[in-house]
Amino acid sequence: MSIKVGDKIIETDEEGYLLNPDDWTEKVAEEMAYQQSQQDNVKLTETHWGLIQYFRDYHNENKVHPSMHKLVMSLGKYHGQHFHDHKAYEKFLYEQFPRGPIPELCKLAGLPKPTEEFED
Repeated sequence: MSIKVGDKIIETDEEGYLLNPDDWTEKVAEEMAYQQSQQDNVKLTETHWGLIQYFRDYHNENKVHPSMHKLVMSLGKYHGQHFHDHKAYEKFLYEQFPRGPIPELCKLAGLPKPTEEFED
């Protein structure tokens, strides 16, 4: 599969994850989000971008994807709206990414599809 961003064709796997992480740009993420919004009616907000950047930074520093537990425990303090309750933040994340926060964030951040390499 592939997506078109400007004049460039970006190759993805059958689920929409980038085959070459170096192809990631904000424009690529916007196109991925646009395609997803056709199905889910989700638009990228400042909070989405904060989470996408958090995932890129976390993966760059730790060489693994953050787990849902790690993301919820952060309560958004590094990447958007701050929460004081873990359950409320988890609910918020699922409202932002109804198909699952971790896989969708990895996809939009240009990271590999999440597998067993999650950090707890």
